[in-house]
Amino acid sequence: MLTIDAVSRRFRGGNYGVRDFSLSFGRGVLGLLGPNGAGKTTLMQMVATILRPTSGKITYDGVDIVQSPETLRSRLGYLPQDFGVYDNLTAREFVGYFASLKGASTNRVTEMLEIVNLHSEQNKLVGTFSGGMKQRLGIAQALINDPDLLIVDEPTAGLDPEERVRFRNILSEIGSGKTVILSTHIVSDVESIATDIAIMKQGRLVTFEKPEVLLRRAAGCVWEAVVPSPDFLQLRDRFPVSGAVHKPDGVHARIVSRDPPLAGAESVEPDLEEAFLLSIHLGSAQDSASTPVA
Repeated sequence: MLTIDAVSRRFRGGNYGVRDFSLSFGRGVLGLLGPNGAGKTTLMQMVATILRPTSGKITYDGVDIVQSPETLRSRLGYLPQDFGVYDNLTAREFVGYFASLKGASTNRVTEMLEIVNLHSEQNKLVGTFSGGMKQRLGIAQALINDPDLLIVDEPTAGLDPEERVRFRNILSEIGSGKTVILSTHIVSDVESIATDIAIMKQGRLVTFEKPEVLLRRAAGCVWEAVVPSPDFLQLRDRFPVSGAVHKPDGVHARIVSRDPPLAGAESVEPDLEEAFLLSIHLGSAQDSASTPVA
């Protein structure tokens, strides 16, 4: 069980990266969602024992990891957002280096290279790899010690669609018996694998729920309407728009709003991205509704 209790991180200028953040999470995949600048990376660095909280407490299996970081580090896999590589090493040497640091076997190196689909490239220099291939190396090193807690921060950056699916499948498989935290601003990265969703905004926790609960709360708050092209920009300025398609009769838009945003707008079933937009832009169900467009 990972418990984050009233954690804040204040920087030298006085601004908070994370403020009064609390949640408890056990086994499964936690999707940590939020717009860029929401504080996700700062929170992940504190859980990974890289940054110390200004205040609050973080425990894993009952041990305070701020006071005793070494108790977690041997059980931790971490892929930071900005992951550097050693260009003068081969892929096998690179993963093997991390295996030796974490006490993993040589067989584990081969297994990881196969999982991230780099087995055929294992003897090539990392400096010749594409950004996506380097990202896959990062995934391999994060998994090399078979961690109990895996933290991945914006892990699909640079991956093509097929690689993104493969990576999500990897996380889904290991998430059944471990604690996995996947931090991203891309809802599609978590919608098929997350057992729980935490949404951050401006350093604070906005929502922590099961995906199905978020979807139920968003029911009745997503609308579809046809808008003349000249009016579409005004509509987008007034409401969160989750999708828009230009057709001969106008722009077919999906709009997030607690009340009908336009005359003739039809209620439609929400998806997880729209539930996310609802939490970020409109807050809780008790908040006042947006003012409809005349």
